Amino acid sequence: MPEPIIGAAAPDFSLPATGNRTISLHALRGHPVVLYFYPKDSTPGCTQEGLDFQALAGEFAALGALILGVSRDSVASHERFRAKYGFTFDLLSDADGAVCRAYDVIREKNMYGKTVLGIERSTFLIDADGVLREAWRKVKVKDHARAVLERLKTLTANA
Repeated sequence: MPEPIIGAAAPDFSLPATGNRTISLHALRGHPVVLYFYPKDSTPGCTQEGLDFQALAGEFAALGALILGVSRDSVASHERFRAKYGFTFDLLSDADGAVCRAYDVIREKNMYGKTVLGIERSTFLIDADGVLREAWRKVKVKDHARAVLERLKTLTANA
């Protein structure tokens, strides 16, 4: 699937989420959305990324933004991960990878000498009108959540 285009409508989706809900992107209009894709619950990098977004959750909320984490793990796994680390934002389960493909985050990875398909850590900033405003690919966790917040601040200041 082609990569989503900055300045165009973000690919819509409906996915099962923590809290026994289904979250649809189109239903979140009116709020900027930070949509971050991560490989696996409870792994060191993914845990740190979630903790970093959680540490800044109040600042994102003050700007009206919603944070959503997406992986191919089950909702049950997400519920355990969320509870263990106290995440106040929702985690969405893309078990079949359809949304991962729509955002072009599935990549070949080398794991212990075997080639596997997995999620490339990526974040997308979607404005309140559902337009994709920024994409970060091959994300390095350190300082990433802060960089997303700073970009959101410039976006909302210019709105």
